[in-house]
Amino acid sequence: MTAEPFKVPVNEAEAAWVRERVASYRFFEEPAESGWSHGANRDYMERLRTYWLDSYDWPAAVANLNRLPHVRVEVEPGFCLHAVHRRSSRADARPLLIAHGWPGSVLEFDAIVERLAEPESKDLPAFHVVAPSLPGYAWSDRPSGMWGPRRVAGLYDALMPALGYDRYVYQGGDWGCVIGGWLGLDSTRLDGLHLSGFGLRPANMSPETPEDVKWLQKAVAVRDRETGYLQLQGTKPQSLGFAMMDSPMGVAAWFCEKFVGWSDTEGKVTDPPYAMDWLLTNIMIYLTTRSFATATWIYRGMFIEGGFAIPEGRRVEVPTGVAAFPFDLLAFPARRIVERGYNVVHWTDMPRGGHFASLEEPELFLADVRKFAGAL
Repeated sequence: MTAEPFKVPVNEAEAAWVRERVASYRFFEEPAESGWSHGANRDYMERLRTYWLDSYDWPAAVANLNRLPHVRVEVEPGFCLHAVHRRSSRADARPLLIAHGWPGSVLEFDAIVERLAEPESKDLPAFHVVAPSLPGYAWSDRPSGMWGPRRVAGLYDALMPALGYDRYVYQGGDWGCVIGGWLGLDSTRLDGLHLSGFGLRPANMSPETPEDVKWLQKAVAVRDRETGYLQLQGTKPQSLGFAMMDSPMGVAAWFCEKFVGWSDTEGKVTDPPYAMDWLLTNIMIYLTTRSFATATWIYRGMFIEGGFAIPEGRRVEVPTGVAAFPFDLLAFPARRIVERGYNVVHWTDMPRGGHFASLEEPELFLADVRKFAGAL
């Protein structure tokens, strides 16, 4: 297995095609005073389009991405993963694999990678940070089929020794927490598992108390309101791909709606709580690599593999830390339910925050990862 240095390309031809399609987009009607209640909001999307055409600078965004060291690593014959690989200067640094999900990218960790590698104080733990792009995402190779999260976990586990790390700590949210669960079950290299979402779940999720029932009712309500995308991408993703691969504005709307609905907006449905530059760079990563369609394959792959459940009779025995953000799409139930499937040694109930923890609450996120890993 080999690792080669990599620079993120501007990909001028694809960027020009994107600009042309955004410029020619035709808007359509929406119900009066709909806001974000029926999906992407027209007023915001019009403002985003204007900013995209008049102010956004993709080459500058690429230059910012390239300030971090990138690699492409052959993790099995003929298949390469892209990753940010930021080694620490500290002799006591330990390897940390930090995993993004959908509709995100390694950009989710842009503001924290260097702080993890070179912390502000010698009293804080330091890490050799490895942040891979999922198969079929960004600059990682395309899968040969619809690989699910267990298959991806095997690739991630092969990535670390290819970079020189025999043991490592793992952090994941969204797809990262599902992949993390499989790593906890299958890997022999894992020292610790830190989860910021409730992904792979115990086979027994039966409620025992009124609080358990309340959590279940809330989870069902969130599922009914926010996970239509999961049904589409987990059943017939190729049909959706035909529309989205030809429409940059469609991809932008599909993503922005998630960044609204899955974030902690203090009970108010408002515009995405992230800068347009950040959102557009994340969107452009998908567009310039033509990876919207292949990025959805993991959903179908998960259902082919068998879904979200830990196999009956299995339990993750790796020391597990939980950062429970209250407005996460994959919010945690009571600790004792999680402990049916995981060896939980660390638990933090966060005061605020949603699904995109490292973006929304970087200080809370960093502090919890450091506290968990430092105590291992």
